Amino acid sequence: MFQRTLARSIHVTGVGLHSGERVALTLHPAAENSGISFRRTDLPGKQGEPIALSPYLINDTRLSSTIVTEEGVRVGTIEHIMSALSAYGVDNALIELNAPEIPIMDGSSLPFIYLLQDAGIVDQKAQKRFLRILKEVKVEEPTKWVKFTPYEGFKVTLTIEFDHPVFNRSNPTFEIDFAGKNYVDEIARARTFGFMQEVEMMRAHNLGLGGNLSNAIVIDDTDVLNPEGLRYPDEFVRHKILDAIGDLYILGHPIIGAFEGYKSGHAINNALLRAVLADPEAYEWVEFKNEGEQPPAFHHLPDNAA
Repeated sequence: MFQRTLARSIHVTGVGLHSGERVALTLHPAAENSGISFRRTDLPGKQGEPIALSPYLINDTRLSSTIVTEEGVRVGTIEHIMSALSAYGVDNALIELNAPEIPIMDGSSLPFIYLLQDAGIVDQKAQKRFLRILKEVKVEEPTKWVKFTPYEGFKVTLTIEFDHPVFNRSNPTFEIDFAGKNYVDEIARARTFGFMQEVEMMRAHNLGLGGNLSNAIVIDDTDVLNPEGLRYPDEFVRHKILDAIGDLYILGHPIIGAFEGYKSGHAINNALLRAVLADPEAYEWVEFKNEGEQPPAFHHLPDNAA
């Protein structure tokens, strides 16, 4: 199975959810074995050089996954675009932006899916590398936990818990096994969400400045404020899965294993990746040189331009 990149560059503009800044974003093809990298085109010199993505660069997880380099360069809210790249099996890409945050678009990963479809996806000559989970790895905090277990495929199970009437109307748990389910149909449309009472707190910390009803589900004391309602009956937990997939793909490689979480978030998802990488007995790197040898979850990655 071969590595993948974009067939051509593609450009879009939008607004940062937390910064509120206008953002010009361009996705470029990249060479084999170069991985996913980001470049701030608005910064001079060394700060404007490409940043090779790594779990160890996620140094701010307040409401998003944010790269913070030693030079102080920030690239925020990367989880939605990473989730889309994971769905399309993109191994190599350069992502350029002229602001400190990826645009939020409509709050889901669907606009990034459309971008990838428009750009097209091409196979490269180098073999794709997978990280296979060999034993259970779990990270626990007082009120939440996440874990990987061995599984010959890719499966994600998440449970959320909020003390609010809106969340009592849908199942708090969702499981998706990508051997039989499609990311674009089941996950991509699920939007980020937040509570009205949190807005003042967020804005006091310069967060959520670009949020509105067109790019997030907003919840008041009793109900969803968005006139169109929810896209899925259980959109909240599906969005948490969208986030988790993006957080896990910060590794830069697809994972063969099962991920499960209870009240997971960006910080604990990243801590799990670091815990796996810290234990050489927890994983192995594998390649599949003959088509069809890879687990069924990876047999039918979305094809070229739609």
